[in-house]
Amino acid sequence: MKKLPFIFGKSSDSINFTDREEESLRLETNFKSLINTTIISPRRWGKTSLVENVAENIRKENKKIKVCMLDIFNVRSETEFYEHFAKGVLKGTSNQWEEMIENAKKFLSHLLPKITFSPDSQAEISFGVSWETLQKNPDEILNLPETIAKEKKISVIVCVDEFQAIGDFSESIAFQRKLRSHWQHHHNVGYCLYGSKRTMLLDIFSNASMPFYKFGDIMFLQKISNKKWGKFVNKRFEETGKKITIEQAEYLAELVDNHSYYVQQLAQQAWLCTKTSCSKTIIDESLQRIKNQLSLLFVGQIETMTSTQINFLNAVLDGETAFSSQENLKKYRFGSSANLKKIKDALISREIIDIYTQKVDILDPIFKLWLKEDFFKIKLY
Repeated sequence: MKKLPFIFGKSSDSINFTDREEESLRLETNFKSLINTTIISPRRWGKTSLVENVAENIRKENKKIKVCMLDIFNVRSETEFYEHFAKGVLKGTSNQWEEMIENAKKFLSHLLPKITFSPDSQAEISFGVSWETLQKNPDEILNLPETIAKEKKISVIVCVDEFQAIGDFSESIAFQRKLRSHWQHHHNVGYCLYGSKRTMLLDIFSNASMPFYKFGDIMFLQKISNKKWGKFVNKRFEETGKKITIEQAEYLAELVDNHSYYVQQLAQQAWLCTKTSCSKTIIDESLQRIKNQLSLLFVGQIETMTSTQINFLNAVLDGETAFSSQENLKKYRFGSSANLKKIKDALISREIIDIYTQKVDILDPIFKLWLKEDFFKIKLY
């Protein structure tokens, strides 16, 4: 069976990775120069694909640069972070599991490392010391990439996805100070910290009172342009013997606000429904099919919202901008201006909306469409 030409739901490999030339060059330059980098954008805009593709290019080009990839989305405590960090660094700087075991024993000897293997042959690391001991002596782990880099005369890049998770740790600020106090003295290591909760990350990296203030270069990832999506979708259709015009491909991307995840998903649906040549009708029907598939998920989201939060989404779809005006406070039953701020903060925290240059946007374009067409029954045309 032939591979599908569009990828969504996981990071894109080099074949399916599109555009991002400017961001890729900037990130690659930072990696080679060991400049700490923070990448901020909403979920599913392609951060992970960008980092992984640049990392892969670096690995191929220079064997003296090792890239360690960590995802701490499900990490809930400081001790879990240490274990994830140690495992990620050991794995990223070792060419095979035997070397990983050797490095663990050599560089983390005081922590009594234990290596076990799961049924899928993935190496797992744990420590034979108590949590209290680990918490009091984190130096060996937090300095591990610098120690290995010096010993092996290499450069190390440590990439931490969903970095905002540390904001939910108990005594989070103290832990951030601990990380900063170690990492800022690493001269052979560069850190790439990224995540999807923009507000939390901005607070961590842009707030002058926070430990990670001015830690490095901050990149705000933007959406890929409609024209570039058009060329990409058109090319992928042609490579598989099917046709879609540039205009149709741009129309497809525009329907989902050029959202990376959904452009790939909608393009795949349209491709599957196309025998030889795509059409606007096929694209429209594919979009409706995706929306219907996700409708139960959206119903579940709505059921967990308060009436005022739902009213706020209604106001956004109505094109309102002066939410705090007396007329809109009354029209949408927001209550007071103070309550309006709580509504916004709650929706931002749940990654349902975001605010760019004072403009409120519903982040999920299919959810936005479902609200318009199904929930609020707003006619599009």
